[in-house]
Amino acid sequence: MNILALRERISLAEQHETTQSYLRGWLQERLPTLHPAIAAVDEHDVDAFMGFVSGYIGQVPDVLEAAMGVATQARIGAQLLPVMKVAETFFLQPPDLPADHRGLLALLDEAYLAHRLLEEVNDRYLAHGGGQLVPLDTTRANLIVHHLLEEEFANELDAMVQVAVDGLAPDSVFHGSDFSEYKQRMNVEGKRSLWQEWPCMSAQLGVEIRLRDMP
Repeated sequence: MNILALRERISLAEQHETTQSYLRGWLQERLPTLHPAIAAVDEHDVDAFMGFVSGYIGQVPDVLEAAMGVATQARIGAQLLPVMKVAETFFLQPPDLPADHRGLLALLDEAYLAHRLLEEVNDRYLAHGGGQLVPLDTTRANLIVHHLLEEEFANELDAMVQVAVDGLAPDSVFHGSDFSEYKQRMNVEGKRSLWQEWPCMSAQLGVEIRLRDMP
């Protein structure tokens, strides 16, 4: 894993944002159209959403690094490393994305791909009784970013993720002896101790989905 390269790419994008403000301008256009259930503490405050997006992007190397640390401790590196490498590739060598998405805005697309890939593989492991692979709950944060990116484009990114997941974690993976041994090896209380300190990402970053506001 090239965690340093991920962090360097984020640092360069942050520097770009300080002079060009592509992300801020884009958010100023997008926020008035968001569903009212998606809001920061200060409602549609641009600074709050800037912090959310910057944090969402910045969590990519942190989550990958933490997940590999968990994998090493739990002896599931063989199961996690392919997922981590594809998530890294989404971030460092992304597919073709809109030309007008630059700096941090471009990294938002790539961070969404990486986080969604981890979420989907994590869900498959959970569904087959394998326990939680990813230590941070990104579900709501991913849903918020999905809405920020708009339905059509976000669905295109989700389709890319689906193709990758089908290759990384087909159903056959969960019916072999390796997966059975992995489930037996992972003690439930041990898993809880590994991941209990990791909160919901969206709550951590200050933007939430307020279900009471849903029509």
